[in-house]
Amino acid sequence: MYKVNSNSQDSASALGISTSESTEQRPDAPTHDYPIHLINAIQPHGVLLALDRTDFSIVQVSANTQVYLGLTPEQLLGESLSLLCAIAPIRDLLRDTSPNPAPTSTRVTPIRLTINTASGPADFDSFIHCTHDTIILEMEPVAAADVVPFDPAGQSKVTNGGFYAVYALVNLAIERMQQAETREALLTLIVDEIRQLTGFDRVMVYRFDAQGAGAVVAEYKHPDLEASYLGLNFPAREIPARCRELYVRGKLRVTPHIQAHSVPLLPPPDPSPPVSAPQTEPPLATQMWPATQPLDLSLSVLRSPDACCAEYYSNMGVSAALTASLIKDKQLWGLVACHHRAPKKLSYDIRAACELLVQVASSELSNKVKQEDLEQRDRLRQIQSDLISAMAEADNFAEALIEPEERLLSLVNASGAAICLGKDLTLVGETPNQEQVRSLMDWASEQTTDSLFHTACLSDAYPDAAAIKSVASGLLLLQISKVQHYQILWFRPEVLQTINWGGPPNDGIEEDEQGRVRLGPRQSFSLWQETVQATALPWRSDEIKGAIALKSAIVGIVLKKADELAKLNRALHTSNRELASFAYAAAHDLKEPLRGIYNYANILVEDYATVLDDAGLSYLSDIQVFSQRMETLINALLRIAGLRQTELHLKTVSLDELLENAVDVLRASRPDASFELRRPKSLPQVECDPVLVNEVFRNLISNALKYNDNSEKWVEVGYESTGAPQALPKEPSEDTGNVENLENLVFYIRDNGIGIRQEHLTMVFQLFKRLHPQDRYDGGAGVGLAVVNQIIDRHGGRLWVESVFGEGSTFYFTLG
Repeated sequence: MYKVNSNSQDSASALGISTSESTEQRPDAPTHDYPIHLINAIQPHGVLLALDRTDFSIVQVSANTQVYLGLTPEQLLGESLSLLCAIAPIRDLLRDTSPNPAPTSTRVTPIRLTINTASGPADFDSFIHCTHDTIILEMEPVAAADVVPFDPAGQSKVTNGGFYAVYALVNLAIERMQQAETREALLTLIVDEIRQLTGFDRVMVYRFDAQGAGAVVAEYKHPDLEASYLGLNFPAREIPARCRELYVRGKLRVTPHIQAHSVPLLPPPDPSPPVSAPQTEPPLATQMWPATQPLDLSLSVLRSPDACCAEYYSNMGVSAALTASLIKDKQLWGLVACHHRAPKKLSYDIRAACELLVQVASSELSNKVKQEDLEQRDRLRQIQSDLISAMAEADNFAEALIEPEERLLSLVNASGAAICLGKDLTLVGETPNQEQVRSLMDWASEQTTDSLFHTACLSDAYPDAAAIKSVASGLLLLQISKVQHYQILWFRPEVLQTINWGGPPNDGIEEDEQGRVRLGPRQSFSLWQETVQATALPWRSDEIKGAIALKSAIVGIVLKKADELAKLNRALHTSNRELASFAYAAAHDLKEPLRGIYNYANILVEDYATVLDDAGLSYLSDIQVFSQRMETLINALLRIAGLRQTELHLKTVSLDELLENAVDVLRASRPDASFELRRPKSLPQVECDPVLVNEVFRNLISNALKYNDNSEKWVEVGYESTGAPQALPKEPSEDTGNVENLENLVFYIRDNGIGIRQEHLTMVFQLFKRLHPQDRYDGGAGVGLAVVNQIIDRHGGRLWVESVFGEGSTFYFTLG
């Protein structure tokens, strides 16, 4: 990947930092990964008490208890919390509503407590959670108005922190967010609503990418602020993995005065490694016992910012901050980051309202992202469906791949493609020339062992790609068959990208005299630009899945007698549509008169047997047999029609349990049928309709036993994790555990029965198609395999058979 420095608006760009290390962190680069949750200090606007979970005795306190409670740490340590307040409400709060209540350790619970201070009772907004064997109680004095009325300069709309004012604003904000039509509109709205609620100078939405790097995607800033961070990018080390993990656990983080002296917890841990929080309070001359280990402040509301973080904010000119987590699918998607130039304390009402708004925004964001992804998937699936259908129906599948060429390119949003089928190479769209493509394929065959290879910067792996970067900076290579040399390559052109960084990406990385690398706080946040060359737009997961699906189609449909399967599919689709109409007509118009014919025949046999001669009685017997036979056929039609219209009831179930149930039913219904059930390995858990899949097992195993003349019958049921059915080994490998991803799972049922002739393989799934006379192999209506095929089709899967006449058959199917 080529990266070139561009113009910068900050003198830090002239520090000589190598642009080759700008976007991607060096392997030896330091990480901000020390245990900040063990900082052993809190912010000074509240007080912390650590309590023994068994008796609520005070085992650790913040050093500022004299300020808020009028009692020194020495006076509190070892005492019961009852010295300060009633314990019963807190004990009840810490218990779940389950039959066997247990103290909670996964959430912070707010409560307003009246505390007995040296100056008399006082109200505190309090926050309680548990960690290990300790209860952590944090308290902030309930203050009078600490926000001012709204004005155009960006102050808060809320006066006096009043509940009704906060409720009205939050309620209106939620309505607006629910009405936002796009992701961008939602992000802009949440920025504006949080700004109005809190009055912060700057409110931003900071989004993380897959590698943890971030970008500011929405921003409000006070008119007096000159610098804008909108559109700026920041390396992953700015907010390291440990910090991101804490943001997932603690949804809201408030720092009213970043430069304020932190308050240590007493007694201090001993022994303890140095912590990065500045120990500005003078040590107290006490004889208190040392704590055995630092207190876990992961969920602490008052936890002090570490020194690096405080300096980082100071370099930005920030004195107060609020950060709330945007969570999508239980993962940290981004942050709502609020900055203020002066210290700023928010009441708990306002903070709780902010947390609620961000939670609603997270839910709406998740819905909008899923909707956008769903629309993109639907578009690609439609293209994929059209392409696969065209290949299945075409006499020459290569022509269906190439014409019209837009379809193959749109499948993965490529600008060009190369289709290699043996010695034939066809180029579509904007591509390298044939010689360059063949050289690329030769390199790929030696360098890549996987059937799929993709990159957005081909020149990183294949230096010769520098000559073709204008058309092939991005490559998606699909290996269909190495034996037959079937490949498809998709290309994307170079897209020159200008990345706007918030200061040089390596700003803050320092080296001491001993050559040790240290990560310090960022000094510059001004625009620093970088141009990325020889790089294409990255391949999306949906596009990659589309390529994989195309391979499955080519292998499963085209390479295995595509002409025959295409004709069968058309016949099945036509017959299924006609069958549905006929079946319903049969249900209403045929079953009733048929039942009458059968009943009248019975009456004649029973009441007029003495009147009729032998020939007449024989005719009546034939009428009874034919009536029963026709009713069987009509019921089969109704079953097929019902499968097409019945809604699937999908559940995650064990296929082993479904198989055992099906075998039990078969053994019970056919006690004379003796056979060996072989299972090379356990079947996985999958999402399917258990009733219908149970019927698949019953029908296929029943057929395997019915069409078997051997004295020792066996049926083998297994699966393989592969998208290529012909690659299935005759003896599957040992158990590799349950597999839940159905995309590449092929299940099979193999027997040692009579087998099927090759010319009949395409006929066995047709409705009412029997390959033997009615009086052989227990008759049958020729419906079972058609029902199985319909069930598999309803699950979005495929059903096919391979057989050797006289030796046995193997039925393969997929479920998605």
